[in-house]
Order: sequence, then structure tokens, then C-alpha cells
Amino acid sequence: MKRNINEVISKFTVEKQDIQHRYYSFDFCYSHFRSSKESGHIDIEKSCQVLWGYLASWGMLRGSSFLLQKNPTYLKDLINWIYSKPLSTWEIDVEYYSDKAEDILMLYHQAKEHLLKGNNHEAVTLVTKVLLGVFAIIPAYDRFFKKAFSEIAGNHCRFSVPNKKSLGIIYEFYLENREEIEKLSKAFNVLDFNGQPTKYYYSKAKIIDMYGFQLGLNYQ
Repeated sequence: MKRNINEVISKFTVEKQDIQHRYYSFDFCYSHFRSSKESGHIDIEKSCQVLWGYLASWGMLRGSSFLLQKNPTYLKDLINWIYSKPLSTWEIDVEYYSDKAEDILMLYHQAKEHLLKGNNHEAVTLVTKVLLGVFAIIPAYDRFFKKAFSEIAGNHCRFSVPNKKSLGIIYEFYLENREEIEKLSKAFNVLDFNGQPTKYYYSKAKIIDMYGFQLGLNYQ
């Protein structure tokens, strides 16, 4: 699984020059939730709007999405759940997947419950987008990422949903490309709404998400 990650991600970052590009909605979402949790200055209404904007920019409100019929107040239960999580949740990253897989999957199922509220909707991409944008602990399992990592995994995993097998493959991918992933993680500052660097950096999971998204996009 040794890959030239920097080369693939460079195509992603070429588009990410303008602070108004949709890719920066991740930065705004992540910095908002982590800084709010750390400071204790929590504004539920603003948090609903920030997460809503992030999801909209990544296409989660379009077409047949059930969220298209909702407004940001729909997210209040989810937002309260997010802030109920300990600060240590934001520190989970790919290097801990071997020990934290159960915790990540529990977060996935809890977030899904708060998003769907008992309704039967297709939600893998939506839920993983939330976990990525808020906590940055897991790549978003969108169609591009799933296509890319299904190719990488071969017959070992279809990458249809987060489970121990798919998390294990991401973990192995990280181990085999650790030096490059960690270097890239330290190279990407999370920017605030004014385009200024924060004290946060992109997680390794976010770097792998960028790689998988761009690689899957290249397949189109």
C-alpha cells in the first residue's frame, strides 16, 4: 500500500487556494467545534448553522437528501450530543485505530441515531462527514473515498460502511505511509473564518480523507 500521497494531495490543494472555496468549510467547522469545546463557550444556534453550512458545502443537502426538507434547528439534538463528548474525543486519530476502533464505531452509531432520529435513510456518507468535520477522527466514506479504498483493499473490503475491517485497512495504510502522512498533517494548519491559521493542524484521518477523495475523483 505504499503510495505517493503528496502527489495526489497536491491536486486537491491546487483547488484549495481561495479561502472561499468549499474545501475550507472543513476548517471552519472543525475549528469552531473544537475551540468551543475547549473554551466552554458554546453557542448551540451558531453550532447548528456552522455544521449546516459545512454539510451543505459538501452536498449533503441536495437532491433526495431528507435534510433538504429540514432547517438547521434539526441538528440541535446532534449538537448537544457532540458537546457531551469528552475533549479526548478530538484527540483520536488513525494511529490509535487498533485500540480505539470500538470507540469510533460507537461514535458512528450514536451520531447516526441523532441524525436520523429513527428514520430509515441511507446515511453512511452523511454521518462520516459529520464525524470528519467535527472531530476529524475518520475519513468521510463518500463515493470517491469508498471507490479509492476499495481499489486499495482489493478483495479484502468493499468500504461500504465503517467497521473494524475498513478501519483496520485505513490503519494499515497509515502504518505503511506513516512518514508522509505525518509530515503532511503537520504542514496543514486549520484556518479560521478569517483565513488565519489556528493552533490546530489537519489530523492524519483528514489527510487520508483528502487522499482518498482525490484519488477516487481521479478515477472518474
